[in-house]
Amino acid sequence: MSETQNSTSQKAMDEDKKAASQTMPNTQDKNYEDELTQVALALVEDVINYAVKIVEEERNPLKNIKWMTHGEFTVEKGLKQIDEYFSKCVSKKCWAHGVEFVERKDLIHSFLYIYYVHWSISTADLPVARISAGTYFTMKVSKTKPPDAPIVVSYVGDHQALVHRPGMVRFRENWQKNLTDAKYSFMESFPFLFNRV
Repeated sequence: MSETQNSTSQKAMDEDKKAASQTMPNTQDKNYEDELTQVALALVEDVINYAVKIVEEERNPLKNIKWMTHGEFTVEKGLKQIDEYFSKCVSKKCWAHGVEFVERKDLIHSFLYIYYVHWSISTADLPVARISAGTYFTMKVSKTKPPDAPIVVSYVGDHQALVHRPGMVRFRENWQKNLTDAKYSFMESFPFLFNRV
C-alpha cells in the first residue's frame, strides 16, 4: 500500500510541477522573448526607413546633367553648364540666380576654375532683394587626363566647408533659404547698421 501511495503521490507532485511551470513564466524565456522583440522591432524600423528612402528617391530622383569633357572646356561653357544644372535642379521659380566666373588657379597637375552663383528671392514687398546667398562651384580641369575624360565638378555653400558633387548629392533649395533667412534675422537685429543709405 505504501508503494502505491508513493507512486500516486509522486505522479500528483509531477503533475503539480508541470502545471506550475506552465502557468509561471520562466525568466530565461521572458528575457529571450524581450530580446527577440527588440531585434524584430529594430529590423522592422530599418525596413520602413529603407522603404521611405526608396519612395523619396523615386519621387525626387537625383538630378544632374552631362558635364563637359576636358577637351570641350571653356570658361563660357562652364557658366552655361552651371546655369543648366540649376535650371534642372531648382524646382521653385521664385529663386533668381546669376553665375559669374571668379578666378582660375594653376595647380601642379590641374587648373581650378571657380565660379560664384548668387541666389536671391524677390517678393512683392521687396522686389529688389537686399540679401543673397551663394554657392561656389569648382571645375577641375586636369593637365594630364585625356581630352575625352569628364571634368570634376564640386560645390560648397557660402560659409560652409562640406563639399558636394552634382549627381551624388541632391541640391537642396532650403540650404539657400536658411542662409538668406539667417542674414535677414541678423540685419533685423542691427537695424542701425543696415538702414543707412
